[in-house]
Amino acid sequence: MFQRLLRPQNSLRTASSIFQKPTSLPRFQTRNTHYLPSLANGKYYAENGIPEFMSPEAFDFSWTQYQNLIIDKLNLLTQDTVDGELSTKELLEKYAKRPEMASLFNYASMAHNNHFFFNCLAPTKTEMPEGFAAAVADTCSSVESLKLDFLATASAMFGPGFVWLAKNREREGMLQILCTYNAGSPYPSAYARRQPVDMNTQSPDTAVGNQHAGSMGLHSHNSTTLAPGGLHIDPILCVNTWEHVWMMDYGIAGKDEYLERWWNRINWDHVSETYNSSTTMRSNWAPMKFRSFNMS
Repeated sequence: MFQRLLRPQNSLRTASSIFQKPTSLPRFQTRNTHYLPSLANGKYYAENGIPEFMSPEAFDFSWTQYQNLIIDKLNLLTQDTVDGELSTKELLEKYAKRPEMASLFNYASMAHNNHFFFNCLAPTKTEMPEGFAAAVADTCSSVESLKLDFLATASAMFGPGFVWLAKNREREGMLQILCTYNAGSPYPSAYARRQPVDMNTQSPDTAVGNQHAGSMGLHSHNSTTLAPGGLHIDPILCVNTWEHVWMMDYGIAGKDEYLERWWNRINWDHVSETYNSSTTMRSNWAPMKFRSFNMS
């Protein structure tokens, strides 16, 4: 276990240089188990981008290049170990409360979150299914109200992360919006690393309601307390607010336009299917196993 803690720095720099410099040699001498996952319209996006939302160059940068880099780093930490065959979701759940394995958690969670984001996109505008629209109206009063609240939350999020729409397991499918900063995860099994507040403005002793920010490392005595916003939820949709995803196309002041255009490229059929697949008390969201995908 601790031998892996010696891998990251030099090995990860090696991964970065390998990724940037074309070579005819295989990237690694050992067998990789995590690969760039396929997207339903991946080949189309690679050639055309996501029309009226993301250029081919931005798609290549934020999906193909970035996801490959994260997976390369994840492989360096998991190859030839018992973790090599685990999915990214299984890895982030396993190491959410292990501060000495923070690097592995971060790469697994970022790979999973970024895939989740791109997996919820469509090349054209889709209509929200009637049944799901009714569920939105029950919680949010209207689809337009959900849009306004969601985009306002994402616009106000100061720093990189993800904004999620989630189904509450304990309240008859009620929908709610929550943020995760950096590589934080929304899953109940990763409460310790949900990171729903900006830790630059919250100390481990800061009270947030009846809970406390921080439950890692020296503050692990808080690990039995749910993280702020720690609810039993199933994520069904997210938007990526990391600057590298939107700044290439929209510029330094273009975040709001990026969010507005993103809303018009949500695959509502996929979101509705994910909503319907989760039960009231437990999640049926399947861990995402990575498989090889040829972008050519």
